[in-house]
Amino acid sequence: MKKIVVNFLLLSTLFINIGCEKDYLETIPSEEVSEEIIFKDTEGVTYAINGLARLMMTDMGRSFNGEGSIKLLYGELTGSNYRKDESSTVAISNNEYIENVTHENNSYPWHYYYMIISNANEIIAQVDGVHGFASVKKYLKAQALSYRAYAYTMLVQIYGNRWQDSNNGQAKSVVLRLSPKDPRAMPLAPLKQVYDQIYSDLGQAIVLFTESNYKRNTNYLIDASVAHAIFARAALNRQDYQSALNHAILAREDYPLMSMKAYKEGFDNITSEWIWSSFGSDENYLFDNSYGAMIGYNSISTSVIASLSRISKELYESIPTTDIRKELFLDPTGYDPSTYNITTGAIQKNSLLDITVRERFPNIDKKATTAAYMQFKIKVTSQPGVMHVNHFRSSEMCLIQAEALHFLGRDNEASSTLVELTKNTQRDSNYVCTKTGVALLNEIIKYRAIELWGEGFDWFDYKRLNLTIDRKSSAHGGNASDLVTKKITPDMNNKWTYRIPKIETDYNSEI
Repeated sequence: MKKIVVNFLLLSTLFINIGCEKDYLETIPSEEVSEEIIFKDTEGVTYAINGLARLMMTDMGRSFNGEGSIKLLYGELTGSNYRKDESSTVAISNNEYIENVTHENNSYPWHYYYMIISNANEIIAQVDGVHGFASVKKYLKAQALSYRAYAYTMLVQIYGNRWQDSNNGQAKSVVLRLSPKDPRAMPLAPLKQVYDQIYSDLGQAIVLFTESNYKRNTNYLIDASVAHAIFARAALNRQDYQSALNHAILAREDYPLMSMKAYKEGFDNITSEWIWSSFGSDENYLFDNSYGAMIGYNSISTSVIASLSRISKELYESIPTTDIRKELFLDPTGYDPSTYNITTGAIQKNSLLDITVRERFPNIDKKATTAAYMQFKIKVTSQPGVMHVNHFRSSEMCLIQAEALHFLGRDNEASSTLVELTKNTQRDSNYVCTKTGVALLNEIIKYRAIELWGEGFDWFDYKRLNLTIDRKSSAHGGNASDLVTKKITPDMNNKWTYRIPKIETDYNSEI
């Protein structure tokens, strides 16, 4: 009998072909529930949907725990504006695993997102036939379609070419698995075909959400606003700017931009602008490898005690002095430079700078080494890394609007959108924007980097925009370690396109 594993509402993948070896996928279940029970009625399918949500915050061993790992290991450490001085992450920061098909850092996103896809495929295939109200089945199916679309959106950003490098989407990308009955061996699909499927899934999901009149009761479940947000992000990556604009507007319709008071409260809990997030609780213990335990400035994790997360000096210095977001990072200006390391930022214990920052933020652990340019944007709710983790918020949608409007030739509206985000929310009450053309695009890029710092966007934005990562050492005005001080041009490392993992090519004879 095929089995579905529910581990604290986690739907695992023991019974599903997802393009990887069976022993690579298995997790240890706390209980096993037969497929017949899960797909008997809408209550069982609801457990399966909750399992998908839970999967995004699940410890998978070896520093991997769902979406938090993607944000930090693939979005921030590999990018240009995040600093964390740990020898264990140097190869990650230098993008050395993009072409190393045998390494787990190359294969983890493939493994993780196909787990989501495979479980979503089972739900999509079977939910129509279960017992229950038609409206309930519609919104359950809509959520599964949205999960699948999100997973493919992330996969093609990692394993697919930039759209401008894809020959209008004809370049091969990932395996497009859409059914539990798909054969073991399947070829890589053209990038356009994958985006077409993402669009189709999200379009169908939005219709089903509307028909079911679904109103979610918690932020970690998916509704139509989340489907629109996924659509906006996918369309931006596809350079389909009209679709990106349309869906970004719809996604943030009911999510007003948060006040600066809310902005400064730590990004560990849901605010007015969070569109979709993962639930964090003390029961969901992810040890020292969770997103919060890696980045939260007040965490007691080994990682944070050894090396606090910092902003790049270059990005910090680009933030206007009137912008309150600048207060979320530690400026060492005016303090004795002999009391902190200009490269690692490490501050001498009991120096004036160390005492000052601890007085300002008393929840920094006593054992942690404070650092110049350390961040105070993101904190944990409880130790070592418990927090709600955001995936989409209306500020991102606002920035997608601005970028899409620019590429659609509507620079005045793009500038107004930046003003809405920056001035109208009191992030910078003095902000004005009269730029056009390339200068405006650079302004949008800069404000994406400032607004979304630490949230997993940096590398993805640099890849999408065909930009060079340029980490500077202290000798050249930066604060990057010599081990990661380098330029990574868009043409390096297979054009930042992760090669298909060996664990897939060994399994799949069509690749």
